[in-house]
Formats: sequence, C-alpha cells, structure tokens
Amino acid sequence: MWVKIALLSFGGPAGQIAVMHKILVEERRWVSENRFLHALNYCMLLPGPEAQQLATYMGWLLHGWRGGLAAGGLFILPGFLSILLLSVLYAGFKDLALVTAVFFGLKPAVMAVVVEAVIRIGKRALKNATMVTIAVAAFVAIFFFEAPFPLIILTAAFVGLIGARLSPARFVVIKGHDTSEERAEDSVVLADQQQVGACPTLGRTLRVAAICLFLWFAPLIALGVWLGRGHIFVEEGVFFSKTAVVTFGGAYAVLAYIAQQAVEAYGWLRPGEMLDGLGMAETTPGPLIQVVQFVGFMGAYRNPGGLDPMLAGLIGSVVTTWVTFVPCFLWIFLGAPYIEYLRGNKTLTAALSAITAAVVGVVLNLAVWFSLHTLFGKVEETQWFGARIYLPEWRTLDPVAALIAVAAFVAMLRFKVGMIPTLLGSVLIGATYALVFGP
Repeated sequence: MWVKIALLSFGGPAGQIAVMHKILVEERRWVSENRFLHALNYCMLLPGPEAQQLATYMGWLLHGWRGGLAAGGLFILPGFLSILLLSVLYAGFKDLALVTAVFFGLKPAVMAVVVEAVIRIGKRALKNATMVTIAVAAFVAIFFFEAPFPLIILTAAFVGLIGARLSPARFVVIKGHDTSEERAEDSVVLADQQQVGACPTLGRTLRVAAICLFLWFAPLIALGVWLGRGHIFVEEGVFFSKTAVVTFGGAYAVLAYIAQQAVEAYGWLRPGEMLDGLGMAETTPGPLIQVVQFVGFMGAYRNPGGLDPMLAGLIGSVVTTWVTFVPCFLWIFLGAPYIEYLRGNKTLTAALSAITAAVVGVVLNLAVWFSLHTLFGKVEETQWFGARIYLPEWRTLDPVAALIAVAAFVAMLRFKVGMIPTLLGSVLIGATYALVFGP
C-alpha cells in the first residue's frame, strides 16, 4: 500500500498529502480524520519534507517503528530510483539533441511552477502587513545581501517568538486544521481515543536519539576517516546534513540556498542545471526535496576522485539521500510521543507563521534567480553600495523560453491545469521547437 501511495505522489506536498488522506482516511479507513490532521499539524512544524514525514508518522501510528521505517522508506524509494536513472541519462547523454530539447521546454515551465508556488504560499502566509514586512525583509536579505538561509529562518523564528508575546494577533496567522467536528468512526482501525504505545520516557528519548544520530553521522565519520575531510562524498554529506535541519517551509524554501551554494560555492552544478534537476523532481513520484539527489550525483560525477564518474555519482546520490532523510525519521520517532504538548501552542504557531512569511521571500528569491538564468543567456553580477545586483543582458533574452513560461503560468493559475500536464505540454512544445529550429 505504501508503494502505491508513493507511486501516486506527484505534484508536491499538497498533492502527496491529498493522496495519503484519500487512501488512509477515506478508502482504507486506517486512521480517523482527527488523527491524520493531528499528525499533519506536527509535521508542518518540522524541517524536511512534510509529506514523507507524515507517511512515516502514519506508519508509526499503525505499526510502531517498523511501520514508520517501512512507510517512510517506501515513500522515498520510487523517486530515488527515478531520479537516479534520469541523472545517469543526464550526465551521460546530455549532449544528445533529444535530451537537450527536452530540457529546453522543461526549464521555463519549472520556472513558472516556482512563481506559482510564491503566490500559493503567499496567500496562506501573508495575512497582514507584519507578515508582508517579514517576507520583504527575507527577500532583500538573501537576494541583495546574500544572507545565509539558516540565519533568515532562525531570525524569523526569533521574531515570531517575541511577536507572540507582544502582539499575538499579528503573528498567530497560520491556523491549524479545525478538528472540532467529530466524524463517525465505525470501522476506523485507529480512532481518536485509541492510545499508541507507552507514555514517552527520558530513557526512550535518549535511546531513539542515540540510534538515529549514530545512523546519521556514522557513515560520514567513516568516509571522513577513509577519504579525508575534503573528499566530495564528505563535503556533500556535511552540506546536506546542514540543509536537512533548516528546510522549514518546504523544499522550495531551501532550493535557492542549495542552488546558490552548489553553483557558486562548490561548483557542483552550472547555473541552469538546478532547474533541470527540479524538473526531474517535479515529474517523478516522491518528495520534491529529492532534487538534492541530482545535485549529489552531479557533484560527485564531476569530482570522482579516481573513481569511475558514474560510480562516484551513484555513491554521491546515496550519501545525499541518506543524510537528507535519516533526520526525518529522527524527528518523527523522537517527537511523535510528545506531540500533545505541541498542539495549540500559540508561541510555536507564531514562530511558524513568521518562518513561513520569511519562506515567501526566500522562494521569491528562488523564482527571480531561476528566471534570470532561464530567460537570459548571460547574467552579470555586480556590487552597488554593498548589495549584490544581477544585470541580465537583454540581447540574450530567449523569447521562446519566455513564451513557454508565460503559457505554463497562465495554464496553472488561470485555467487550473495540473502541474504534470503543464510540464509535459511544455516539454512537448519546447522539444519540438528545439529539434526543428535549434534551442
């Protein structure tokens, strides 16, 4: 059943959660509506992919830690295999005309998806002038002054915590799901009042933390001892371990940080390639954050360190996926027994509200950055009074890519066309044009 859920989980976290709800609550009736929404509210507070964490939580509710491992692992597996195959094809056959043509149509459509995400998240988060101010400040900080993404998230959380005390009406703007309405629970396997497992204890908490932290960091320590701190596998493991703990607000929020670091700091990717990887993640099942696997593959492929490039890419994929998702199991297995303490806590809700507002600014930065590198063949970077300014060369504007992006955006926002049909249609149009006229 979890494989079926994973294979149907396209379209980002909203679509993935909807699939889970339909199968687990409505069709199979394995959990009640309230239990499902209770778990979802908790997962929304955590860093990392909330859909994968929700699957892990549901598995844990039903069958303990074994169920959590099975549900969370199987939710990842189809996407991992799909992106691994696409990464191999991309690295080995990117110069083929057909592959180039496919990504010519895919990039502007993915750019439109990111812009649509800005609007979608903004409607949910920017409920008042205070939230708008936080979003604008986050955008200015990261786009013009290159502020680190983790610092922006931590600052927003601090502002939210202070705001909860000074003006809760302005900061508690993200409301949880209304679970006051009781539904009939006949035949529900796990109803509202059923208890799961024993009461949490300090001993259990320490054991879970020790096991998960060992699984998380032991491979990195072993690689560091064997290959050295500067090896590509160790660098990727350390970098993506850091991103795993700051990915509040969904994958889009951290993609700008990953893209800029992978391109500008490490040289693992070229500017346009992050969009290619995002297109892979958008069109394959599983969590969108799986795009980091593509980054890990390409970074290791280009820095194999004496290994065969494809083998190095495979190992880079595994290392990156491992350090991205092991923390998700830690958050669930460690925190799930304590979630009753988190429900209805207005201070935490205020912090989440401020973080989500900041995420809107960060995702806007991602949209602008992707747009510049998709629509223009050359973008210059300069400094002006300490601020970083991107200056595109207008003569390098690609009008076909711009038209595809606009068409994709209108299709999704105005006519409510699904993301997958939009992406496939854009690929068909772009590839046809590129093959006939050249990209």
